Amino acid sequence: MNSTFFYKQPKTLLNKGTGFLTDYTHSLNPYTGCSFACSYCYVRQMPVSLFRGHEWGTWVDIKTGAAALLAKELQRAKAKGPVSIFMSSSTDPYQPVEYREQVTRSLLEVMVEHPPDFLLVQTRSPLVTRDLDLLLRLGERVRVSMTVETDLEEIRKHFSPQAPPIAARLRALRELAAAGVPTQATIAPVLPSSEAFPDLLRPLVGRVCIDDFYMGDGSGGKRTKKNGVPSLFAELGLEAWAEPDAYRLVYDRLRRVFAEDELYVSQKGFAL
Repeated sequence: MNSTFFYKQPKTLLNKGTGFLTDYTHSLNPYTGCSFACSYCYVRQMPVSLFRGHEWGTWVDIKTGAAALLAKELQRAKAKGPVSIFMSSSTDPYQPVEYREQVTRSLLEVMVEHPPDFLLVQTRSPLVTRDLDLLLRLGERVRVSMTVETDLEEIRKHFSPQAPPIAARLRALRELAAAGVPTQATIAPVLPSSEAFPDLLRPLVGRVCIDDFYMGDGSGGKRTKKNGVPSLFAELGLEAWAEPDAYRLVYDRLRRVFAEDELYVSQKGFAL
């Protein structure tokens, strides 16, 4: 599936943190739309997608002039008090087109010059390692949260065939951690995984966030059902993994190798 790209001039970049993101003063999305087109993405059922007129995953808006706009907004926000930013809530900041456009990198450059009190970078792309130099300059003010829904590549291909391979994400986590960038693995949403999954994560991170469709799609699982995700589990004969208590299996497996204070569930795992 190929994406069509559009260049848009945003009027604003920093949005007030609300709902699931109330721990943050602002959310920040360098792009609108997402080429990864994950089948379970809750944004599919949000107005930004529903009223677009094109299938989610087939289009991406590239925000032009983003760095200059953020510099103004960030300075105004910092003058009012502490600033914490979640990047990103409705897209991946490291879209494939970011290789060329470097919108996210330009925003990080602004944040290095005008540091927020805290920045969480939520991504599933190994491209985040390109910006190690900037992330290191942010020090303890930043945390990179890498989505790793499963350790099984065949499961990843079934649910999100256009997303980066699992092995590449794990390598990125290893590189970030080795460089000294604060990191976490985010198993969100929980997909079928093996008993060895915790052992793969243990050498890479000291913090894991677990979330599922019921806690994390913003509608108690209703958006997920509208996306037809339960049928994707059924196609594999793995209906039990679509149940509300499935995350407990993964949590209990993780408890074998992670301490309880290293594991976070749903909203708490994304918090500061």
